[in-house]
Amino acid sequence: MRKKLRSYDWFGKDDKMGFVHRSWLRNQGYPDDYFKGRPVIGICNTWSELTPCNGHLRDFAEIVKRGVAEAGGFPLEFPVTSLGETIMRPTTMLFRNLASMDVEESIRANPIDGVVLLTGCDKTTPSTVMGACSVDLPTIVVPGGPMLNGRFKGECLGSGSFNWMVKEKTLVENYTAEDIHEAEIGSARSQGHCMSMGTASTMACMVEALGLTLPGAAAIPAVDSRKKVLAQLSGRRIVEMVKEDLKISTILTRKAFENSIIVNAGVGGSTNLIIHLLAIAGRIGIDLSLEDFDTIGSKIPLLVNLKPSGKYLMEDFYYAGGLPVVIHELKKYLHNDAVTVNGKSIGENNNQPPCYNREVIASVDAPLQPAAGIAVLKGNLCEDGAIIKPSAATKSLMKHRGRAVVFETMEDYHARIDDPGLDIDENCIIVLKGVGPVGYPGMPEVGNVDLPEKLIRKGVKDIVRISDGRMSGTAAGTVVLHISPESSVGGVLALVKDGDMIELDVEKRKLHLDVSEKELKKRRDAWIAPAPMATRGYVKFYIDHVQQAHLGADLDILQGGSGAEVTRDLH
Repeated sequence: MRKKLRSYDWFGKDDKMGFVHRSWLRNQGYPDDYFKGRPVIGICNTWSELTPCNGHLRDFAEIVKRGVAEAGGFPLEFPVTSLGETIMRPTTMLFRNLASMDVEESIRANPIDGVVLLTGCDKTTPSTVMGACSVDLPTIVVPGGPMLNGRFKGECLGSGSFNWMVKEKTLVENYTAEDIHEAEIGSARSQGHCMSMGTASTMACMVEALGLTLPGAAAIPAVDSRKKVLAQLSGRRIVEMVKEDLKISTILTRKAFENSIIVNAGVGGSTNLIIHLLAIAGRIGIDLSLEDFDTIGSKIPLLVNLKPSGKYLMEDFYYAGGLPVVIHELKKYLHNDAVTVNGKSIGENNNQPPCYNREVIASVDAPLQPAAGIAVLKGNLCEDGAIIKPSAATKSLMKHRGRAVVFETMEDYHARIDDPGLDIDENCIIVLKGVGPVGYPGMPEVGNVDLPEKLIRKGVKDIVRISDGRMSGTAAGTVVLHISPESSVGGVLALVKDGDMIELDVEKRKLHLDVSEKELKKRRDAWIAPAPMATRGYVKFYIDHVQQAHLGADLDILQGGSGAEVTRDLH
């Protein structure tokens, strides 16, 4: 017997509340049959003109609605908090959990049987998935897609990756103001999110590897007509998922999470995957730890030659065959029987897709790098862990011992980094404090701080940088991130002083502060915690409840879910 639709409790009853629920919606012009057993599909839209990467999703919602209606569903679009990575201050990560709450409660409070998540910019994907997990209805994701390749002086330009080179280009390569202006105009030349393998592209690959999208969704450019086809087909498919009662919890198994970690290593994805996948696992009830990213993913070969770890961009990746090629190449590492939103396994969905360019997507037998996943570091400087992305780091710095040059805050860094008198050379290690979840607050993407002007002028391209913050997926460098516990809550990072020696050994997964326990205790006894960055509102709530990076930086009160049932009506 077919299961009763959740929306029946709103629209199916011939009582006073059935009258109320139906009659008010009729002012939009819906006919009788829309209220008589059609699955109600919520289209969760992160469109906003303040989120450039998602600026086209208003149009995409209409395409999804078309597919829903064709399949016999009742589409209802609703807006949620949108997070524009390039616009919002102090960081969108501060608001990821807020957006997830918005998504969760919007789904739960309304007559929705299944949901389509329209995502794009970095945090809009994990926040919507987190919220959907806590309700656990049939769910499908439609990624908004990357921009077309940027263009500058006849060459391809990454809309994200070039950002981190502006200082170097100006100081060393003599780029003029006119050059920078031309690059600014040409770097983001179409709708869509950044087109390097940054966090937005990584998140699109993440949800496809988890099984939450139709096959091949991740790499299709936003302006390609095939992205519109995928949106329409996703609208059709969510109606069938409701009929099959294929919930998000059925798809997000431990196998799915392991697949996503493996695929992320294969594509050279962003370190931000870790903090988002941990948070998603916490919502759906899967036991996932920071160490899993190393044990499962660190030995996986790098197959995708995209910036910032390589040469090409997402448009090239799509033309080469996209994520299905990578998934097929990695089949011996994957759980090929993991179910996906179309009801088929990930192995069935990616059975021998053609590769059109081996320079962009290498084979597993001849990879770009033999082992390129995230490395998880431990030591007295990061008792609960820290991470580094080897594929984007300088090989000669992966084992390094250097003198700490300490910046207590981002403001301290900006004030002193280009001071000609700063005592720093290429063998030093930049230590940045106060940029963790509590400290900033929100754990911004500042870990890959620019080098001092005097080192850039010498031709130095990279030095070791350490912080409790994150870095953009579009960035590269020998950057140690996510140090936990963070400095602002009294982690050992808070006790580092100028001149301390720090040892980094990625092969041995070691990050060590060469200071005696006796001296550390003396420093700890003298340490004074910084004043909270807020005393009211959501930010105060966030500071009081956010977990540390190794737990996914979700709010402690949001772990797990409340389910879909709401027993009390509004009258």
